[in-house]
Amino acid sequence: MLVESAAALCAASVAVKILPFSWAIRLGARPTGPTYSNRPTEVMSNVRWAIDAAARRLPWNAVCIQRGLATQWMLRRRGIDARLHYGLARDAESALTAHVWVDASGKTVIGGEEAGDYVRVATFP
Repeated sequence: MLVESAAALCAASVAVKILPFSWAIRLGARPTGPTYSNRPTEVMSNVRWAIDAAARRLPWNAVCIQRGLATQWMLRRRGIDARLHYGLARDAESALTAHVWVDASGKTVIGGEEAGDYVRVATFP
């Protein structure tokens, strides 16, 4: 799973860098595959661990959009209907900032720590 998450983060990083946003966002929104486990909470926890562990080892900083796309892709591949949320907020200087988080089965999988500071403007299935 660690190797898969590193590959997913690499693919997400390339997609975000070279593709228009609407195309890059499709990376994670693949069809839901067959369910691998009857314990989705455990799968979600394992995917989050793998994404975080791989991101720490990459030679670049994988930010929330890359982590979110990779997480959504990995969960949907395992039959878990993960949703990527895109939110906006204003910082101290009134500049717009963006954040991405992913939830599945009613739980935030990744990016939830900061999500409360942002207004959700889009959700991608």
